Amino acid sequence: MKIPALDDIRSAADFLKGKINLTRLDHSRIFSERFRSEIWFKPENLQKTGSFKIRGAIIKLNSLSAEERKRGIIAVSAGNHAQGVALAAKILGIDVKIVMPKNTTPTKINAVEEYGARIVLSGNDYAEAREEAVKIMNSEGRSFIEGFNDPFIVAGQGTIGLEIMEEMPDTEQIVVPVGGGGLISGIAIAAKSMNRKVKIIGVQSEHYSSFMKSFYSGKVTDSTYGTTIADGIAIRIPGDLNLEIAKRYVDQVVTVDEESIALAIYSLLDRNKYLVEPAGAAGFGALLSGSIDVEGKKTVFVLSGGNINLLLLSKIIYKSMEKESSLVRISFKIPDRPGTLYRIAQVISNVGGNIYHAEVDNLEENTPVGYQSVSFTVNLRNASHAEILSSELKKLGWVFTMVHGSQTMEKS
Repeated sequence: MKIPALDDIRSAADFLKGKINLTRLDHSRIFSERFRSEIWFKPENLQKTGSFKIRGAIIKLNSLSAEERKRGIIAVSAGNHAQGVALAAKILGIDVKIVMPKNTTPTKINAVEEYGARIVLSGNDYAEAREEAVKIMNSEGRSFIEGFNDPFIVAGQGTIGLEIMEEMPDTEQIVVPVGGGGLISGIAIAAKSMNRKVKIIGVQSEHYSSFMKSFYSGKVTDSTYGTTIADGIAIRIPGDLNLEIAKRYVDQVVTVDEESIALAIYSLLDRNKYLVEPAGAAGFGALLSGSIDVEGKKTVFVLSGGNINLLLLSKIIYKSMEKESSLVRISFKIPDRPGTLYRIAQVISNVGGNIYHAEVDNLEENTPVGYQSVSFTVNLRNASHAEILSSELKKLGWVFTMVHGSQTMEKS
């Protein structure tokens, strides 16, 4: 396959004008100060369909012949590529089927159906779903729309790099989430063609590190273990075209752990008011985990999508607040007599804590006769505030356990 050139990406950008949202760079003062750098975000989470994928999908479908459009198309995706293809097909009047892994979140399935696509659920991951899509392609004569390993897709995604460099020519680093490699390869071609000094850094989930291992070994490598919340970049086998481009234009590929991805989602929502899905937050997660260096550098983080499962989001918010000690859990064994529960609640209130949840369990097996097991979840400001509360609760004279951040402490 031919590697797209900057002119191909410029042509794609011209065709996309008026068809997609213009996502301007957004400077983050708070994170710039925290990391002693210049932090900027490219918010593709605000793009149509909630993801950058609409860019490549429109360019690819526009390249199809009249006969190919008549026969219809087939694609495979965990969500974002599916939505991009479905909307592009709706705009161009093309019949489309999308194969999605069986564990795809209902929110993403519903979104794809709303764009008019027919859904086929098959397989436990992208690779297995792709096998079913190939069968449908062969039996029905449909054109297969790749999610990443296609020059038209790469050119479409490359318009992001073009926009970044046109808006901020002195960009020094661009950090990009990586699954199959279509996004980073397109961005890398555009950015490096406009400024050879800009550094392109890819970030993968540590549980799906196939692109990183392929990048450093120089050959396509299948690598995965466990599961990841970042289903949008959970790709077992990267594209050979994308890898070839990355070898020429990408500088570094790193991995990020699940906790850092979750913390990135929470931090972006809390501080910059961006709702970002796990795959889209992977690059920023690498910064929070210390996997990449930004000090003194003007760095752009591509927030590639915002289509997150709201149930997952609620868990991430809760766990992240625990990690930052703004939610603490306190467990007591207290004498079973009037007024004891009130005294604890009063101490929590007096130090400015807010009781989020409270529970009394008299049936707990290790609760002594004449005592109650009581637990509280309390909203506080930070770890210092938790220490103040702990000190005041200790004055009551009862043994308790407090869990906050990464600490579990027994007090009496």
